[in-house]
Amino acid sequence: MELDADDWNWIAWRSVEREVERLRQRIFKATQEGDWPKVRNLQKLMLRSRSNTLLSVRQVTQRNAGRKTAGMDGEVALTSEARADVAVRVHQSITSWNPRAVKRVYIPKGSNPAKLRPLGIPVIMDRCHQARVRNALEPEWEARFEPRSYGFRPGRSCQDAIGAIYPNVQGPPGQTRLGA
Repeated sequence: MELDADDWNWIAWRSVEREVERLRQRIFKATQEGDWPKVRNLQKLMLRSRSNTLLSVRQVTQRNAGRKTAGMDGEVALTSEARADVAVRVHQSITSWNPRAVKRVYIPKGSNPAKLRPLGIPVIMDRCHQARVRNALEPEWEARFEPRSYGFRPGRSCQDAIGAIYPNVQGPPGQTRLGA
């Protein structure tokens, strides 16, 4: 995969996103059907996908709030040329990547600023590979989870959980609550 700064600026992101979303949907459907060989083959296809690599690099280097935070290697990709270079390196190292050590930074705890908690910052290549793998694994596990499960799931929030609980707490229509 050869890419330069001009190519990065002219990538048809809608078609890249559509291709990744289509693969994610196929993985989800195959999981629901219990066709495990198909699920594994689709996940392998996702991991080798050029579109998945491009979308993962874009997520890490453009959309992520921590895009300006460097890991141990001090590398950030803030220009189109740097992003294209990262995309090429990520795609070339799909089969041979070994994770690097994380940068350890201590940040103040929310309730007690005098106390510090450790924060690990991976290098940019690790973050891109993690995003690629997440795109391959997430649809399988979303299909397996309970529909009423809300913890740490994409597109779910505390408000969704509260909205699901509230009608059950209210009781049947017409019944008065104690203390009301």
